Order: sequence, then structure tokens, then C-alpha cells
Amino acid sequence: MKISKAKELCRGLPGATEDIKWGADLVFSVGGKMFACMGAEDAEGISFKVDDDRFLELTDREGIIPAPYLARVKWVKITDLKAVGDTEAAELLKRSHQLVFGKLTKKLQREIAGAQA
Repeated sequence: MKISKAKELCRGLPGATEDIKWGADLVFSVGGKMFACMGAEDAEGISFKVDDDRFLELTDREGIIPAPYLARVKWVKITDLKAVGDTEAAELLKRSHQLVFGKLTKKLQREIAGAQA
């Protein structure tokens, strides 16, 4: 998946916001919690949260590594964007959003859902 396509997908998810953190990283969040991170430059890869049981499966694949600084909370980084097809990448990004959204308070979840309606 191209980074531009990933950015477009992340922007369209319910309650998603974006900002630049750490000087050069584009971060997508929901309810103030990160669900995806990528370099401002298109060639730097993309990091996101995955289900605990998928972490080892994904990091065993060529072109996917444990995300620096975030691997302990089950984040992966796709370093070779050809390692994952468009459909799978979209599913992984949507799942990352769901995982983070699910950890938000019920009140915040309702506010985000209400804003989307």
C-alpha cells in the first residue's frame, strides 16, 4: 500500500485526527490515542497497533518489524510497503483503529460515534 493511500484511509476513519509529533512523524489518533504513525516522507514506512496474536505472525514476515519504542505494546512497522497488499493493509489499519477505539472510555466512544452520525 502506498503511504498516500494509507493516509487517506486513516483520515476517513471515525474520529481520526492527525498531527505531527517528534518533529517529523505524521501521527493518526482517535480520542487522543495513536493508532498509526508514519514518517512525513512517503518512503519511511508505517507503524500501527495489531492484535497480540498477530504480532509474531506479522513480524516473522519479510519487510515487517517490531515497531521501535512501541513493540512492547504490540505495534509493528512495515518497512517494505510491498510486503502487504492494499486489502490487507487497509484491514490492518482499520483493526488498529478499532483496538485503540475500544480502549477509550465509553463516554468518549459515544461522543465520537455521535459526531460521525
